[in-house]
Amino acid sequence: MKYLFLYTALLFLTSCGTKVQYNDPVPNHDTFTMHSPQIGEDRVINVWLPPQYDSSTDSFPVLYMADGGIVMEDFPHIANTLAKLIELDSIPPIILVGIENTDRRRDLTGFSDVEKDSNYCPLTDGAKNFRAFITNELFTKIESKYRVNNQKGLIGESLSGLFVMETFFLQPEAFDFYIAMDPSLWWNDGYLVKNTGKLMTNFPDEEKKLWFAGSVVPDISINTNQLEKKLEKFAPQNLKWTYSDEPEEKHHTIFRATKEKALIWSLGNS
Repeated sequence: MKYLFLYTALLFLTSCGTKVQYNDPVPNHDTFTMHSPQIGEDRVINVWLPPQYDSSTDSFPVLYMADGGIVMEDFPHIANTLAKLIELDSIPPIILVGIENTDRRRDLTGFSDVEKDSNYCPLTDGAKNFRAFITNELFTKIESKYRVNNQKGLIGESLSGLFVMETFFLQPEAFDFYIAMDPSLWWNDGYLVKNTGKLMTNFPDEEKKLWFAGSVVPDISINTNQLEKKLEKFAPQNLKWTYSDEPEEKHHTIFRATKEKALIWSLGNS
């Protein structure tokens, strides 16, 4: 029991803190800074454009991601993965928009009244403001700067995966497809999982997609496995979803291990 507690504590600290650094090659990309009245600070935005962008007049779908910085965040490896899958004709061309973090623990966690959660992440309900920044401010900025169509997706892992899932449940109309690896569904005593049935009652009529995965980590897999059962019972017909149970993966490996199949399922040309 002591070792399980220590492992769980390490998971929480990893989920709420900084991420492991990798030496991914940084692809050519645009970077700009915009001020957000919604969250009261400047945010750095990184944008990767598919090769087809400059050679055509087409408009493209957009994949948004938190943890979207260049250093110690996930923008480079997701951009490189998209480039590979587009080259292989596994997915259509898509634009990637990464949002660099300032305080990910604030921005990626929603409401919680569980006092012990404050040991790991602040109880600020900051996700609602971060989501409003994306949907009310960043969408408009990206639409003004780039040729985009109406299709939008959201991808994230760990706390960012929690943000993906909370957005899916609380504001499902915001995006067309959602991808979450090892989402921190333990937050607020598993509120999203426990209330899946109620949260699904106001699901929009248009088709949506959800892909999520859970690793071997107990506090993750318990919740992702339970969510699978809840969705089997409560998911509406217009929601296409799949759960990837990954008992061989750890919290720090699952994003890279599953990203290609997640993107192909969500966007694939087949």
